[in-house]
Amino acid sequence: MERFFVEGGSRLYGEVEVSGGKNAALKLIAAALLAPGRSVLHNVPRIKDVETMLAVLDGLGAKTEFSGNTLSIDASTVDSYTAPYDLVRQMRASIVVLGPLVARFGEAEVSAPGGCNLGLRKFNFHLDGLRALGAEVGLDHGFIEATAPRGLRGAEINFEYPSVTATENVMMAAVLARGTTIIENGAREPEVVALADFLNLMGASIYGAGTGRILIEGVDELSPVEYSVVGDRVEAGTFLMATAATGGDVTVKGVDPDHLKMELPKLREMGIDLTYVEGGIRVRVDDPGALGSVDVATLPFPGFATDLQAQMMVLLTQTSGAGIITENVYENRLQVAEELNRLDAGIDLFGGHRALVKGPKRLSGTIVQSPDLRGGAALVMAGLVAEGTTIVDGARHILRGYEGFEEKLTSLGATVALGSEPALQR
Repeated sequence: MERFFVEGGSRLYGEVEVSGGKNAALKLIAAALLAPGRSVLHNVPRIKDVETMLAVLDGLGAKTEFSGNTLSIDASTVDSYTAPYDLVRQMRASIVVLGPLVARFGEAEVSAPGGCNLGLRKFNFHLDGLRALGAEVGLDHGFIEATAPRGLRGAEINFEYPSVTATENVMMAAVLARGTTIIENGAREPEVVALADFLNLMGASIYGAGTGRILIEGVDELSPVEYSVVGDRVEAGTFLMATAATGGDVTVKGVDPDHLKMELPKLREMGIDLTYVEGGIRVRVDDPGALGSVDVATLPFPGFATDLQAQMMVLLTQTSGAGIITENVYENRLQVAEELNRLDAGIDLFGGHRALVKGPKRLSGTIVQSPDLRGGAALVMAGLVAEGTTIVDGARHILRGYEGFEEKLTSLGATVALGSEPALQR
């Protein structure tokens, strides 16, 4: 079992470049299935989730090849429409191959998804959206089966909740449907906009991505293209908050500040010095204890990202005062608080989805268990400010979404190692 070994007490200084966005790259890889031929994606992160998605595509018969962070996908040879259980259960995002397969080939079979244990994350939005487009969709022994032998047709689809992956899945299906599709209450995340840009470059006609109303005019066919993945806003937010929690001066490159619409104002409200520089954001904090606390409620974009909630929880343990975190997206995401309390964070959970965080706290290093991808990153971040050594078990969760996490932190002056045995050196 791989673990992160973290020695606390070091401030972070320097410059770090974020990788391509995990949540953007995964959907662009799936979208490449829509066009026969070779699409090329640049700035693709070399992470576990991307490996899993490529294994799904390989299993479908596509040909994929990595060179550095450039990925080529040839979807001309797809000869299977079944995404197997052993892969899809590892990563819920695999469900987004459903829309492209049904749109291009008229059939798809995808295992009901797995992934991080963040609570009940319904996939009925995906199924209802495809049904509205004319597909016959059913569940059979844990598999989602969808067929549209006569093709899909445009429809108006109203989402009860602005699900990101459901918006993306329906959008990818609708680009090859006959007629016009309108998605109401669609997700507005930057990754949805990136996917729409990619599809439009392929020849689709999508309007309104980034708003709650997306209009899609179906086309007969799409062509393979070359595209660069947008920088990872969650990774950027993680480094910004880690710098603030430890005290330091770091320039985070490769991120668009507009992709952190709620997070950056919250950090400024705490008293954190943020400066926009060419291609990124500089964060400077002399004394984390001099920062003030804030209340945070997670919401779909442009609200505060649930993927940065755990990192904010760690930061609040180092600031003065008390802040309340309200988790509105995933009911199990506050479980990281139990692990942080093993470090003496003293976080109180109440109301089922709220956490009271008081600071500043002197955290003490110990062994903790990564509950999920973002919670694991937050525990590594907590280890940076804790006294002594912190061991974060379950590194596999973190490796799903962060490329070279320990290397980037080490380049900023942290003492972090990844392995099965301690390998820390001052």
